[in-house]
Amino acid sequence: MTSITPFLWFDNNVPDAVAFYKSVFPNAKVETVSDFMAVFELEGQRFHALNGGPQYRFNEAVSFFVSVETQEEVDYFWQALTADGGEESRCGWLKDKFGLSWQVIPSALGRYLSDPDRTKANRVMQAMMGMRKLVIAELDKAYAG
Repeated sequence: MTSITPFLWFDNNVPDAVAFYKSVFPNAKVETVSDFMAVFELEGQRFHALNGGPQYRFNEAVSFFVSVETQEEVDYFWQALTADGGEESRCGWLKDKFGLSWQVIPSALGRYLSDPDRTKANRVMQAMMGMRKLVIAELDKAYAG
């Protein structure tokens, strides 16, 4: 069976990265980890990682989308993924301490932005554009008008 698996290039810190992701995602599974490479799973998504060195860096052109339901989940993943040197960005995006980009997005945002009432959807879009970490209560308020 054909499959597609993200393959991540790290700057000689694969064991630290795998330990970090395992601490953030409660259902993480580590198949193998060494000083050279790792195979692990986060929320059912398999990853391969390589200690490739400093030649290449992560950037926002590729990010991982964490879909959540509650503000508590937004807050948890936001805090955990920005810990120890991560960086907040805008509109629910952040970088973790390894430079990997993540989006922590409540499912309400997708529902609101896809609403056929473009006035409501546009209000939500404007509210989101002013946020770093997404706040569901503020998105709800914008949607309601």
